[in-house]
Amino acid sequence: MAVHKVLIVDDSPTERFFLADLLSKQGYQINLAENGEEALEKVKQIMPDLILMDVVMPGMNGFQTTRAISRDEELKHIPIILCTTKDQETDKIWGLRQGAIEYMIKPIDGAALLQKIRAL
Repeated sequence: MAVHKVLIVDDSPTERFFLADLLSKQGYQINLAENGEEALEKVKQIMPDLILMDVVMPGMNGFQTTRAISRDEELKHIPIILCTTKDQETDKIWGLRQGAIEYMIKPIDGAALLQKIRAL
């Protein structure tokens, strides 16, 4: 599957900038959302090829948002990579159970992320 459009969901402006800068320099089309609610609106509008999702956000967290997307018939084909500071094994297992295909711990290793995206 070729990835062109990426939706980055993170409440941190710094993290959004880092990921957007990293991916746009590789030719990916970037869309941004600051929280889960905004992500659900945007994902239906733009139908991204990939979602990079933070977990700890105000309102709807990344686990809840991932679950909502992965259980929606129109959206469940979109892969989600969770990018979070939550580094416990139980968090990773829970995130993957919600529908994420990968779980990466912040600070994100740019080269590792690009490798995972290219492998999709």
